[in-house]
Amino acid sequence: MWLRTVDRSLLIQGWQDVPFINPANVVFVYMLVRELVDERVATEPELQAVVLTCLYLAYSYMGNEISYPLKPFLVEDSRDAFWDRCLGIVHTMSAKMLRINAEPAYFTEIFTELKACGTLSMVLQTA
Repeated sequence: MWLRTVDRSLLIQGWQDVPFINPANVVFVYMLVRELVDERVATEPELQAVVLTCLYLAYSYMGNEISYPLKPFLVEDSRDAFWDRCLGIVHTMSAKMLRINAEPAYFTEIFTELKACGTLSMVLQTA
């Protein structure tokens, strides 16, 4: 829901002509989130901040525009915290961000892992 809300907002504001949320871009966001969300992310607001920062970086890296407004991605008062998180993510993940676009096998590996998470989630819900 967080991803779609941002996507809708940017469409309505005219920042993009087509939705950004598609399978390839979701795989990119998932790759970032899976590396960055751990037990240190203790609250839902913290989780939302991390996920939306990852989404911002995905838009910046994979999107059609050279820049996007920050407001739809911010869920906290501190822009400094947002930019610090962005820099940390880029520092930690830049090699993988380049790799997922350069190596189809790596993309497929991440995509397969994401599909398996969805399948596990469905199994747990029906159990």
